[in-house]
Amino acid sequence: MTHAETNTAAAVAEQGATVAPAKTPSRKGATQKKGAPKGQKAAEGRKAKTSKKAAKPAMAKEASTPRPESKGAKILDLIGRAKGATLAEIQKATDWQAHSVRGFLSTAAKKNGLNIESTKTEAGDRVYRVKK
Repeated sequence: MTHAETNTAAAVAEQGATVAPAKTPSRKGATQKKGAPKGQKAAEGRKAKTSKKAAKPAMAKEASTPRPESKGAKILDLIGRAKGATLAEIQKATDWQAHSVRGFLSTAAKKNGLNIESTKTEAGDRVYRVKK
């Protein structure tokens, strides 16, 4: 073997073969499917954890009223009038878009326990008022 042949053989040996490395086994265990029930893990001598929700007494939700200076309070004042308030009046008072006013009214009725009546005038304007 000549000196040149030895150098190329050594270079090839240093590079090694281009073979994919062997896969190592995963250390992660099998995972549960989404929505599958989870088993309780309780060691001997230890009590199983109880739910926090079960420990707390149920509190009744009270009807919340918005702060007096808020836009929500303005809307409730406007629709609380005898003649009610048109959608345009409420939009002008709050600087909200129509869909925002309608969304507020739907949630305000639920949160405050109000019965909000919606009617259309002959001109086609929508009028909201609190039904008593």
